[in-house]
Amino acid sequence: MRSEFGLNASDQDFRRQLQGYGLSTVEISYYMPDHPALLQLFVYQHYDVAPRFPVLRDFLDHWRREVEAALHSVRVAHNHLIGPAEWRAVDGVITIN
Repeated sequence: MRSEFGLNASDQDFRRQLQGYGLSTVEISYYMPDHPALLQLFVYQHYDVAPRFPVLRDFLDHWRREVEAALHSVRVAHNHLIGPAEWRAVDGVITIN
């Protein structure tokens, strides 16, 4: 699936990684106001920049404004998939017959 800029999702994800984004896994514990004794979980993954996590902050701001569920806690696991020591440009082409 191509975006409006002609890039597919994997190309966009790779570009984000080169810009310093890493994969974040977020676990949100919440409860609904009418069932405060029932703690529920919402887990998702996205690309974000540690330690400020601007994408996560925007999502949590949206949650607080638009979702009726009350936040209990948020746990984040983050990993840079590509680091400066792991990726380098290669000048040349190797042909294998």
